[in-house]
Amino acid sequence: MRTDDHTFVICAYKESQFLEDCIQSLLEQTVQSKIIISTATPNAHISNLAKKYQLSVTTHSKAGIGIDWNAGLNATNTKYVTLAHQDDIYLPEFLEESLNKLTSDTDSLIAFTDYLEKKDGTVLKRTRNLKIKRIALTPIKYFPKSVFMRNRSLSLGNSICCPAVTYNMSNLKAFQFDLNFTSNLDWEAWYRISKKKGSFLYVDKPLMYHRIHEESETSNAIQNNKRTSEDEEMFRKYWPNGIVKLLMKFYIKSQETN
Repeated sequence: MRTDDHTFVICAYKESQFLEDCIQSLLEQTVQSKIIISTATPNAHISNLAKKYQLSVTTHSKAGIGIDWNAGLNATNTKYVTLAHQDDIYLPEFLEESLNKLTSDTDSLIAFTDYLEKKDGTVLKRTRNLKIKRIALTPIKYFPKSVFMRNRSLSLGNSICCPAVTYNMSNLKAFQFDLNFTSNLDWEAWYRISKKKGSFLYVDKPLMYHRIHEESETSNAIQNNKRTSEDEEMFRKYWPNGIVKLLMKFYIKSQETN
């Protein structure tokens, strides 16, 4: 089966050893769609893989995670877009399950799947952090159109995995990520999108593997404390100062799983 309404945009950076695995996982989807590579660091590694798998490459001049994601969204004009991270693996039914959710609801804003983590070639058992995230998503699962329930879920942390998200761009016109954030730009995006009328659609199945490794952006953000400061900034959007301080004690501890 094939759809013309969706694009996977692989946000590629430098010479990732995992890029080919990501490409192959997208080519093995039960529903086929357009796949392109977007990069600010064109190089022979990316070009050779694009040629091998007959994929187009679009480039932009400035690097940075927010710039890369915005460039990815701008690189296609399909109704639905998934920003695929170059290190991650998408299980064969990821797109089919996501589109089933999105096409069943004309008010859909985003759909996102559950996920597991992969490290050193091994799919990890659910950490305490991932178990907490699943619990936090329960309000969204049962009340996808409720802004109140979305805010209650997101007020406890970033429980939505960014590479597991598919965007309904027809209902998110002119949406862009906030470049003032470098670690939590996805959480900040859910905060803004959540204010819109429409649905957050949760596919309660682990349909992708988020790779954890030392060179990942998440690991880098934790090491230089960007994530901690941005976590606190996001909590302040939902809670008064006293509760923010309490939440930060638990949230900093959760970073140990990366």
